[in-house]
Amino acid sequence: MVDSDRTCPECQAGLEQFCSNPTYTYNFPDKHLGGVTYGGYSDSIVVDERFVLRVPSNLDHGAAPLLCAGITTYSPVRHWGVTKGKKVGVAGLGGLGHMGVKFAHALGTQVVVFTTSPKKKQDALRLGADEVVISRNADEMQKHAGSFDFILDAVSADHEISAYIHLLRRDGNITLVGAPEKPLAVSAFGLIMGRRSLSGSPIGGMAETQEMLAFCGQRNITTDVEVIPIQKVNEAYERLLKSDVKYRFSIDMASLTSE
Repeated sequence: MVDSDRTCPECQAGLEQFCSNPTYTYNFPDKHLGGVTYGGYSDSIVVDERFVLRVPSNLDHGAAPLLCAGITTYSPVRHWGVTKGKKVGVAGLGGLGHMGVKFAHALGTQVVVFTTSPKKKQDALRLGADEVVISRNADEMQKHAGSFDFILDAVSADHEISAYIHLLRRDGNITLVGAPEKPLAVSAFGLIMGRRSLSGSPIGGMAETQEMLAFCGQRNITTDVEVIPIQKVNEAYERLLKSDVKYRFSIDMASLTSE
């Protein structure tokens, strides 16, 4: 986002991501210049100083998606008090999930990755997972019943959410960031029996985003990216649909001036 109304209770609380009158980075009505914003594909952009972020100099080109995947996963982890010694699950090892693993590991938690693909096991361990569970294996899932303090659900496809709720301990939380297209069926008793909670989370506010960037700078955390020229954006989109990317595409802006 590049602006908000700055006067609503959410903005006053430093939670601009919940502002009811925001200006998002791309294809959103520009309140100052008219037209729409093109920040996502611009050589430069002018914004109010309150919406400028400082990127630590030691972070490479993998820093760009931190402003999307990074803050989307960092914000709920911080909000729900994920700290050293907690047991954290990450469902889905993709553009969002791989950052959830990195943050949870950096915070000193016990990290368990849930995936439908056995081929992702080694990558999950490389990223910082302590264990990988194949979510289609009922025995593997049952082994962790009632043991998680927090689960980050980064799955964007339809899936059995109640199976993950069953894995939470008393007062545990599962937060959705993957945004499946269809509504998920939730068992009320899965939440009631254990006072568990199900929530969702978008990006973070400006202060929290800067905090996330500083955290990443201190620990040399960036997203795993494949840099592409703009001329390959359609090919990248087709690969994205096939989950053929580890784990984010970043466009080289210099390619905008190339043939």
